[in-house]
Amino acid sequence: MIFNSSLLNRKQAAQYLGLAEGTLAVWASTARYQLPFVKVGRKVFYRQSDLDVFIESNIITQTR
Repeated sequence: MIFNSSLLNRKQAAQYLGLAEGTLAVWASTARYQLPFVKVGRKVFYRQSDLDVFIESNIITQTR
């Protein structure tokens, strides 16, 4: 079950990730990244747990 408190709107999700809202809009429309979102009518929401998984899956460690 998804609780409303775990859903972030696009503005909140962008702030959480340190991105512009427009960036998330482009990603959603082009499927550039596999970042799941929930669409209710014209509104878009992101689960915080999905944002955390996205962050973890994009960690790059550089070794020389």
